[in-house]
Amino acid sequence: MTKIIARTGHRTKKLGGYNEEIFIRLVALSKASLLKMQATEVISGMALGFDQALAIAAIELQIPLIAAVPFKGQDELWSEQDKECYESILFQTKAIVYVDKTREYSTEHSGYNPQKMHKRNQYIVDHCDEVLALYDSSDGGTGNCIKYAESLGKPVLNVWKSWVKYRGF
Repeated sequence: MTKIIARTGHRTKKLGGYNEEIFIRLVALSKASLLKMQATEVISGMALGFDQALAIAAIELQIPLIAAVPFKGQDELWSEQDKECYESILFQTKAIVYVDKTREYSTEHSGYNPQKMHKRNQYIVDHCDEVLALYDSSDGGTGNCIKYAESLGKPVLNVWKSWVKYRGF
């Protein structure tokens, strides 16, 4: 039975910063969650933070990964190290979908635009069975993504309490 898991979650500044220790913990949390959810495929939006940790977890668990990239050049403003990690993940995916180029999710905007992130989130929810969330209940894109998933009746597993408990905030 196929079980496609998508993710929504905060970027690094809400997770305690961006360093190797935090990223390793995010990957470990993602692995445990994917195993608990019995994932057979994963969709990642490829943003820094939880998105990429989930992608690495899927790769390490040998679960097929689809990269739902909001637009080509998503990584333009990132550090060289972050760009290398991004490229490495993309190289190991089952498929790469540039969401802004798909008929149903296309936008008229070029380059970065918040609407493209919203469309990417819609895409991942529309194409999954369940959503894995790392969400602290604050306003923003993660909350909007969860509301969208719930409006479609998609189960959402929010692992924020586990993150806080084992991260030591």
